[in-house]
Amino acid sequence: MEKPYNQSFQNHSRIVPAFHYVAFPIFTLNLIWSLYRLRHGFTLDAAMGVLLAAGLILLFFYARVFALTVQDRVIRVEMRLRLAQLLPADLRGRMDEFTVGQLVSLRFASDAELPALARQVLDERLNDRKEIKKRIQSWKQDFLRA
Repeated sequence: MEKPYNQSFQNHSRIVPAFHYVAFPIFTLNLIWSLYRLRHGFTLDAAMGVLLAAGLILLFFYARVFALTVQDRVIRVEMRLRLAQLLPADLRGRMDEFTVGQLVSLRFASDAELPALARQVLDERLNDRKEIKKRIQSWKQDFLRA
């Protein structure tokens, strides 16, 4: 896959314009319109419109959450394999101490930087994903994400 830009902490978030900037506003406007119609005349049709609009908003959020959960599980497996290869012997025995959030954040660290950063994360008990990512000096790009 061709890398469209150099990824870093500042630009690593994944935004899908049609999902985030088109679908969500449409669903939100639909909910607002449905609530307006219900407020100006309670009917079964207006009540069903509100329920459907609320259901679409829930579907929108859960579709994203489910995709990110699966992605995090894959990253957890990938990172455990990387760590098993790259960590020194004294840290390999501590691999079960990593949380999913820590592993997800560490995935952006280069192979050369990963052992030292992993030690910092465990020793300092860092759990803030942003803080872990900010400590990465040599960014391993990942464009294949949900």
